Amino acid sequence: MALDAGQQPRFHCDEMLAHLARFLRAAGFDTRLASDGVPDRQILREAVDEGRWLLTLDRNIMEHKLARDVAILLQQGTLDEHAEFLAARFDLDWLGQAFSRCLLDNAPLEEANAAHYARVPAESRPVAQVVKHCPECGRIYWRGSHFQRMRRRLVDWQERHCPSEHANDDIAL
Repeated sequence: MALDAGQQPRFHCDEMLAHLARFLRAAGFDTRLASDGVPDRQILREAVDEGRWLLTLDRNIMEHKLARDVAILLQQGTLDEHAEFLAARFDLDWLGQAFSRCLLDNAPLEEANAAHYARVPAESRPVAQVVKHCPECGRIYWRGSHFQRMRRRLVDWQERHCPSEHANDDIAL
């Protein structure tokens, strides 16, 4: 599967790569996550039908004919090693669209209204706090400690892949 110039890759992670899927979503990449127990053939069919790269640790999935053009077998390793491989393979910008998707269901986030903002814990509501919400699951996102930890990791990956680019950008949540 080839990408057009400027087109962002779309991913489908097998169930063993749930942590990677979460970080791909945090970086703003459209990323599906296979449900536990879904047959390999179905996961491959969904990836093909939706024009997604299937990321997997399962060597057996590579035996399917459908895997030929869409499946990428990642080596056993750390989350950072997987991120480094994907950054090199797809020239990923880890910060350009960061924190624009729901970490749980992959939906694009929207600006929050007063009702959403009211659901943020009082101790986390500085006056200029930016709040977004997921229109699908209703989850609320703000720049709390979880955001800071994930952002540090994305900045680190960006620096490794493309030193000095975006490192000091203010990521809009």
